[in-house]
Amino acid sequence: MSISVAVSGASGYAGGEVLRLLANHPDVSIGTITAHSSAGSRLGEVQPHLHSLAVRELQETTVENLQGHDVVFLALPHGASADIAAQLPDDVLVIDAGADHRLEDSEAWEKFYGSAHAGTFPYGLPELPGARNALRGARRIAVPGCYPTSALLALTPGFSAGLLEHDDVVIVSASGASGAGKALKPHLLGSEVMGGMSPYGVGGGHRHTPEIEQGLGWAAGAPVTVSFTPTLAPMSRGILTTATAKVRTGSSAAQLREAWEKAYDGEPFVTLLPEGQWPATQSVLGSNAVHLQLAFDEHAGRVIISCAIDNLTKGTAGGAVQSMNIALGLTETAGLTGSGVAP
Repeated sequence: MSISVAVSGASGYAGGEVLRLLANHPDVSIGTITAHSSAGSRLGEVQPHLHSLAVRELQETTVENLQGHDVVFLALPHGASADIAAQLPDDVLVIDAGADHRLEDSEAWEKFYGSAHAGTFPYGLPELPGARNALRGARRIAVPGCYPTSALLALTPGFSAGLLEHDDVVIVSASGASGAGKALKPHLLGSEVMGGMSPYGVGGGHRHTPEIEQGLGWAAGAPVTVSFTPTLAPMSRGILTTATAKVRTGSSAAQLREAWEKAYDGEPFVTLLPEGQWPATQSVLGSNAVHLQLAFDEHAGRVIISCAIDNLTKGTAGGAVQSMNIALGLTETAGLTGSGVAP
């Protein structure tokens, strides 16, 4: 029996990526697709790469248009998902790709997002300890932010194993311009982005900081303090995260590597690369893959982990589809690939 799926925000990058993956999913039939300003247009006008769905008409994003489906993906701007999710029936699987339901701490939400907290859904990052159990049978899922996906996958094994200090974590991530969405912004014009890099959200001001601290706190069993700096890289898609943390006295390079190997042994999409080989965003392009490498800087007493993901696939839509598969009892890898596109 085919699972009926509706996708909102289908004219944007995240919604378009969800549709790209669902179009090749063996267990899914794509029902209503919606947008805001593009409503009434053919999908092919705004997502010309989605050939099999090009003639489909974009509907208005309303609760009425999204009802009647088994699964609803909400690929909407932050603050726009909560009201719709609350009005959909409890037996519908609602997957929120926005930030509305990621944080447990209402004060952190209000500080970084400036609106009332809508509550918390199970967190859609299956590779975290205990996450799959929480996702099985779930009917509400919060898809992680793209930066937190890379940061949490990079650092969680060390905190789960008790090898890292909690108060000296530094994360620097470089993201492609698609991470800022499809809306026109002067600083994201090709002539502004190509050929250079720039930081933003410096000094603890980026909205993903509390989400990263929340996830690492789950792994550590205690609060973790993070200094997070995002940078804009001259590429369309991809994230390369470099995360470092102070290693607890007495821990060795062998113990560190063993912790990461154990954490991701058997994971279908996470690869700890052979020693000496470092991740590259091009290697995971278009895939749900995660490439990791670590090194122990004994002089500084720090572990350095590099993580590469595609921000639109594993960082958003791929993680959403993977979580849907788990929630519905489907094959976890259905509709997804771990192979990148090169060159």
